[in-house]
Amino acid sequence: MPKVVIAVTSYNKQFYQDGKKTGLFAVEAIHPFETFKAHGYDVEFVSETGTFGYDEHSLGEDALNGDDLAIYTNKNSDYSIGLKNIKKPSEINADEYDIFFASAGHGTLFDYPHADGLHKIAQTIWKNGGVVSAVCHGPAIFDNLIDPNTGKPLIEGKTITGFTDVGETMLQVDSLMKDLGLESIEDIAKKLGAHYSAPSGPWDDYSIADGKLVTGVNPQSAASTAKKAIQALNA
Repeated sequence: MPKVVIAVTSYNKQFYQDGKKTGLFAVEAIHPFETFKAHGYDVEFVSETGTFGYDEHSLGEDALNGDDLAIYTNKNSDYSIGLKNIKKPSEINADEYDIFFASAGHGTLFDYPHADGLHKIAQTIWKNGGVVSAVCHGPAIFDNLIDPNTGKPLIEGKTITGFTDVGETMLQVDSLMKDLGLESIEDIAKKLGAHYSAPSGPWDDYSIADGKLVTGVNPQSAASTAKKAIQALNA
């Protein structure tokens, strides 16, 4: 059975102007988890510290409803059990996994760029010919992620997407990010010599593959990003 490891942010502190916390954006873990499971993959979760908390905005009824809400609230769902058993990088044997998938939430902007443990997992999977994928703010994982085959940034010279600067402005967090010294996904792509591919609209379902590097732009793209990761692995 092929195996996927879904990375989750460990950052879960107050971020938004209304005082709510950021952290894991719920559907950006639920959708890839359910997609991979439906395709027969074994899926596990990992975070840099082995802990996580949810982005409080991702739990509102506009962001979490229907089947997603049912999966989230059912403590016996495969998803809930999987997250309850989230691992630290030291508990993961990266050689066993075929796909690395970085889930998101603004929390990733705080810890992913410095998550050495997660970086090592992604590097091993990449070196072994596996897929490295990320959605929304998940491409923050590429900051300081070096391709072990070249010694250069893994995304240098490649095409990626991720949450748009327009989207940050619409969410009214662009100034807040600047004040905190947080780089946007577009900033990271430019800094590391990657080509950023923008969707027609910031909330469109948009995901792309550049070989075995797969990225998606927002929560609406989480499932399609996972599907493209499967396709890239089997290409």
